[in-house]
Amino acid sequence: MKLTLDIVPKAGLGEIHFGDTSEKVITLLGQPEDVENIEDSDGFNTVVLYYWESGLTVFFEGREKSVVSCLETENPDAVMFGKTIFATTQEDIIALMTEKGYEVAEIEMETTGERRVSYDDAMIDFFFLDGDLVAVNWGVLVNEKGEIEEL
Repeated sequence: MKLTLDIVPKAGLGEIHFGDTSEKVITLLGQPEDVENIEDSDGFNTVVLYYWESGLTVFFEGREKSVVSCLETENPDAVMFGKTIFATTQEDIIALMTEKGYEVAEIEMETTGERRVSYDDAMIDFFFLDGDLVAVNWGVLVNEKGEIEEL
């Protein structure tokens, strides 16, 4: 099955929705090219599935039930609000997000040299390098039971 690359803040990416299980994601995308398990100091576990060829990373959280909590894409075909997002400038994205009712929370230079434009109300970050969009990361809050928390 081909994934629709439609970024929807607080909802997911095409047929992948926040709250989905790894089984559903693997059914849609196939086996990941790499898997990482990250455990923090309080025992909360994050599992990351990397799909390098399709420019997609899927994060799973939740102690009792592990569900999709965050997505990141570098895929140049990704679309958001009807626009091919990687073909837009930082100013275009800020205008688009403002038009959709979201407010910039922070613009900061990362240690990697990327400029991050963050929207807390949409839980989305846009990363720019030398003026070009290079990655979009968005998600939701997931509790230990694997339930999506409201903001």
